[in-house]
Amino acid sequence: MEDEYAKHELEFIKEYKEKGFTDNFRIVKGKLISSETSQEFEPTDLMIMGENRFEGMSNPSDLSILYAIKAPDGLKGTLLMAYGPNADISQHEFIEQIPEADQADRVDEPL
Repeated sequence: MEDEYAKHELEFIKEYKEKGFTDNFRIVKGKLISSETSQEFEPTDLMIMGENRFEGMSNPSDLSILYAIKAPDGLKGTLLMAYGPNADISQHEFIEQIPEADQADRVDEPL
């Protein structure tokens, strides 16, 4: 079995895509925006279905977090962000407002 902590962000993104999380999201001016449809969402309209944290393979201070997010219309995608010293505080404030799915509905364990 592969060491889960050794997996790279791209491997998790691929696995999430296989689970239907095909869109790529970004946060711009306090809204989550779909890269595919340009739809905009408020944090309270969304649900975090999974999250995975990563340390840089060559530099442990390179920290990132991958979120699997579901919108109210069923649109599902991922958002990759820096965290730790390189984090964008406004993005993390946005994420903190998004409710998390119950454990039974989450898609991050086991992935």
